[in-house]
Amino acid sequence: MSRNVSEDTSEADSRPVRQWRRDVVELAALLRTWWASRHGHAPPDDNDADTDTDADTRVDTGTGSGTGASVLWRMRTTVQDQPGSLASLCTALAERRIDILSLQTHPLARGTVDEFLLRAPGDLAAAEISGSVSRAGGAGTWIERADAHDLVDAPTRVLGLATRTALDAAELPLALRQLLGRCTIRSLPGGNSAAREDVPVEGALEETDTVMRLRAPEGGVITVERPYLPFTPTEFARARALVELDARLGPRVPHGQDALTLPRGNAITVRRADASDLDAAKAMHERCSPRTLSLRYHGPMGDADRYLGHLLSPRYGRTLAVQTASGRVVGLGHLLWDGDETEIALLVEDEWQRRGIGGELLRRLVSMAREANCEHVYAVTQSSNTGMVAAMRALGLPLDYQIEEGTLVITARLDATQVASPRTYDHSARD
Repeated sequence: MSRNVSEDTSEADSRPVRQWRRDVVELAALLRTWWASRHGHAPPDDNDADTDTDADTRVDTGTGSGTGASVLWRMRTTVQDQPGSLASLCTALAERRIDILSLQTHPLARGTVDEFLLRAPGDLAAAEISGSVSRAGGAGTWIERADAHDLVDAPTRVLGLATRTALDAAELPLALRQLLGRCTIRSLPGGNSAAREDVPVEGALEETDTVMRLRAPEGGVITVERPYLPFTPTEFARARALVELDARLGPRVPHGQDALTLPRGNAITVRRADASDLDAAKAMHERCSPRTLSLRYHGPMGDADRYLGHLLSPRYGRTLAVQTASGRVVGLGHLLWDGDETEIALLVEDEWQRRGIGGELLRRLVSMAREANCEHVYAVTQSSNTGMVAAMRALGLPLDYQIEEGTLVITARLDATQVASPRTYDHSARD
């Protein structure tokens, strides 16, 4: 089966011309492999008991389920770009009764990276799978457990990520992370011109292929790192396309808002905020006491306003604003993308504290973190901030506490139970 039936390679670049015979031969071999794996006719191989892998093999999860049930795996391996190489690899998988659910190819200058989604017997360990692949000619094999989300084909998944990015500028870092898997994404503000000048307009993939740098739409630089698995040119092109889409659409956030009634009868609305709320946020700062600002920003704050530009930018996360019936902003909640971590931060104006606003913001931010597939969130505050501690405990999630020199870091795990839902508020209207 040809990776690209219509692709011919000229002799000018010293690579062989692909012939149609290779396509026919590999297609026939793959059809035979598929039929054998589907119908269980692939004969067992006594040599498969040997589970040694080559030095290039990287295995993230070393065991199967041990229950006999099928298990999904994601696997990458590099094969030589010559007739029969892919067919040999697929035959080796079929002999272990491993079903190939999907296959993507990433052509390189030398060889081709093949990415598989596999369904394997539950008692088959990752090392056994990669060993079979190695003996069939695969090199640099990487394998990890997959889940049902990986069953979505690549074009559909990329289109879905593009749609999310188009609707909300804050989705770009999350879309990149879902597109590229486990990686660390950092945004450098546009004020650092030297860093931007180091990145060409079309972006850059470093020599190791584990770091890509892209020009951010607002003038900064987005750095994506994935040390455990090099990026392919195809992945780089997809990431660059998402960033370009974001740049063309410009700043944007969803405009919906919820109208709520607090326990004391006060009417408020909760909505997404962005840079257009900068003046309102500064005015709220002026109404907050020094102690409130100190608890939020962890120290003396004579110029707390200088943080607001970063906090309100959808490039670095999502912000919720609480607004009174008169239109005054009295509370802000931030969900901040911090590399591969996610931080939560709250600020409520003194006059509006102890009315349930902080808890409402916190629940909504945690729900947003869940939707973004975050495994945990953390809050940094002072150990004397009993209100924040109580609000985190009210979530009903497992919490970890770390304290050092008066600074308290509370981490909530999101993969355990659902967030406690508000019970005392009247969701009287929704825009």
